[in-house]
Amino acid sequence: MWGVYILVSLSMGHLYTGVAIDPERRLKAHNAGKGAKRTRAGAPWEMVYWEPCESKSAALKWEYAIKQLTRQDKLDLIRHHREPLPGRTPPARHLAR
Repeated sequence: MWGVYILVSLSMGHLYTGVAIDPERRLKAHNAGKGAKRTRAGAPWEMVYWEPCESKSAALKWEYAIKQLTRQDKLDLIRHHREPLPGRTPPARHLAR
C-alpha cells in the first residue's frame, strides 16, 4: 500500500518527505545512502511519520501538500498524527530543532 512518510535527520535535524510502498525498506535505503540525493548527507534518518494512502496518486498529492507546509506545520503534523509508525514511536527529542 502506498503511503507518505517524513524522516528526521538525527545528525542535522532536517526533515525529508517522500512516498513509498514499503516504508521500512525505504528508510533502510535512505540510511544506506541509496535513497534520494537530498538524504545522503543527513544520515542516520529516523521515520517520524507514516500515513497509508489509497493509491499512488493519493500519496503523491498528500506528499506535495506536506512539502508546501512550513517546518513548524510539519512538526505539528508529526506531533498530532495518530497513525502507528512501522515498528517505532517518534522520539520527540529529535523534533525540537
